[in-house]
Amino acid sequence: MSHGAFSKRIGLDLRVAAATLVLVANAFIWYFIAFSIIREATLAPNFGNYEVLLVLGVNITGIAVSGLVAAKVTSKVKKKSQFLVFWMLLGIFFSALPLAFNITTLAGLLIVSAFYGVYFGVGMPATMAHFAASTSVENRAKLAGITFLLIGLGFFILGNIGSVNILTGVLVLATVRLLGVVLLIFLKFQDPPYQESKGVSYASIITNRPFLLYFISWLMFTMVNYLTYPIMLNQASSLGEESFVQSITTVEYILIAIFAVISGFLADIFGRKRLAILGFIMLGLGYAILGITKGSIEGLIFYTVVDGIAWGILFTIFLFTIWGDLAHRRPSDKFYILGVLPYLLSNFIRIGIGPFLAQIEMETIFTFASIFLFISVLPLIYAPETLPEKKMKDREMK
Repeated sequence: MSHGAFSKRIGLDLRVAAATLVLVANAFIWYFIAFSIIREATLAPNFGNYEVLLVLGVNITGIAVSGLVAAKVTSKVKKKSQFLVFWMLLGIFFSALPLAFNITTLAGLLIVSAFYGVYFGVGMPATMAHFAASTSVENRAKLAGITFLLIGLGFFILGNIGSVNILTGVLVLATVRLLGVVLLIFLKFQDPPYQESKGVSYASIITNRPFLLYFISWLMFTMVNYLTYPIMLNQASSLGEESFVQSITTVEYILIAIFAVISGFLADIFGRKRLAILGFIMLGLGYAILGITKGSIEGLIFYTVVDGIAWGILFTIFLFTIWGDLAHRRPSDKFYILGVLPYLLSNFIRIGIGPFLAQIEMETIFTFASIFLFISVLPLIYAPETLPEKKMKDREMK
């Protein structure tokens, strides 16, 4: 198949698609490796639960606050490509922060954690807005699924290399950023044409009915899922050795990566709403089975499979796709930073109160989680489908 024929088939120019993949994947791979360096440093004996919560809380808060502020500015910037390339170049130097500050001390680790969080938060909204502007509603989900797969593979390979020691981690971080800049220059990275340049206010977004319906469901889902995660992990550990926990975790990550791609293509055919509802129901069913089977090995295996499939669907839709759809070709910086807040908040709460939740009776919490997840589907039922109905009918017929 020729370059032109393939581009027409996927509905996206290959060079633009490649540049968009590099931009987004590079940003998230860099951050995940940076976060793993911070997380690894908190495992030292001199860091207690309070210190870990403080360090990770500073990082997550840095992303949220800097992202909210930066999105107000970048949503008005017409030449985002120049800003993003400059941001990536700065990342090469920021990568060396663990060498400048002693991250074996609380003060040094707090500084690095804060800088990494603020740095990522400043560029993330513009990165995702470029992703949304470079795609159309008809092909956004499929590219989102491929991007998520690339992020997973990149972090798995480079994260393992960077975990050897601090120096290696810093070199990997700097190399990731440098390689991203080189590839973008080679691909002639440039701004996509916006149909509308007028931005939107935060007030108009959070009072928008479609946005609220998707946001509420996403918030309920992330809170329930991450609050029950420590309990599920404890149960898995009680049923076998560490190798068993690692095995089911690896299987789940593989399923997430595979179904992120599959769900991306399906979401561009059947719409986002149906798949999102399916993901919520699957995970609710997984928790129900865990409660009924009292966390048996069979129940955990079933949960691992449905959880992997559900997260593959929901990561593609709620982290990459739906907020760009709801922006309707307007700058989507603010949509994406608001859309990622539930994910950040749930992670922070899990870190803070996860150890206390792990003491709750397993059957009770899993039953509660399954009921709550089924309830979280209700806003989605009333939410509008963001993929045009005509496109869905045409593709379903094909």
